Amino acid sequence: MRRNLIKMNSFGRFFRVHIFGESHGNGLGVCIDGCPAGIPLSANDFSDDLLRRKSGAKGTTPRLESDEPEFLSGIYNGFSTGAPVAVLFRNENTRSADYRNFSAVPRPGHADFTANKKFYGFNDPRGGGHFSGRITLGLVVAGVIAKKIIAPANVFAKLLTVGGSSDIHGKIDEAISERDSVGGLIQCTVSNLPAGLGSPFFDGLESVMAHVLFSIPGVKGVEFGAGFAAAGMKGSEHNDVFISTSGKTLTNNAGGINGGISNGNDITLNVAVKPTASIGKEQSTFNFETQQIEIFKAEGRHDVCIALRVPVIVEAAVAVAIADFVVTENNNRFTV
Repeated sequence: MRRNLIKMNSFGRFFRVHIFGESHGNGLGVCIDGCPAGIPLSANDFSDDLLRRKSGAKGTTPRLESDEPEFLSGIYNGFSTGAPVAVLFRNENTRSADYRNFSAVPRPGHADFTANKKFYGFNDPRGGGHFSGRITLGLVVAGVIAKKIIAPANVFAKLLTVGGSSDIHGKIDEAISERDSVGGLIQCTVSNLPAGLGSPFFDGLESVMAHVLFSIPGVKGVEFGAGFAAAGMKGSEHNDVFISTSGKTLTNNAGGINGGISNGNDITLNVAVKPTASIGKEQSTFNFETQQIEIFKAEGRHDVCIALRVPVIVEAAVAVAIADFVVTENNNRFTV
């Protein structure tokens, strides 16, 4: 029996984000349905976050794309119209030949093997295809709109460590010299979010945020508040004591969420990003055509540390998750 080949590329119930495209295809982008009418939007609103995600700095891929968004629908005269917001990015700087052997010799740690199995070899393997981090361009666009919807709540993420060290530049230089890669830890904070947003159990605020965060390529861990450290604490240590009528607490081990619902304190979370799978260092791997173990090193242009460009994507993921709750509770209406 052939398995279902449908890809699920949408997130959200009322603020619904749909991504499309492949790394080396003609282009990629996003369609956002359920975007309320009347949100002030211009091309300049997207520039800062797209620039934060852009490559070019030390430790990022040398592949440079203009990343100029084409707004196809949903924005008119500087405001959202209520129609789906569709945004397209053209791919202009591709070197597909670098990826010609990855179906037969999949990269260790990458989705080449699983993509080929899932889609019976019909998937586009160039640059990772639909599994590439380049697909996050659409998520960043959705994040810019989501941040406007959830204001005055503010989402901010920063890179804390690389390769387990706060010496970020030193670890990047070390990985470059060794033709290797390193991961990173990102901290994200949501401030000014009122208490009462969210839902218990399957659609809890943590559950929904984690859902989107784990869709970011390379994310391998998410923790809220004290996170995994909570497993080694006593209740008297972990419990957040209330100190005001607003619900403010003395500590924030819960990370601003109780029972899947925001409690009025800052939401705090950490995101672990794995090392880039594509490295120039030689490794042993399996050739599925010759059925032999062979020496392999990844050709092409790749990030030494993808975590360098992930903070803005984390912000987008968190903002999109919150916006879906806000749009739902506000009956899909936005007030300027």
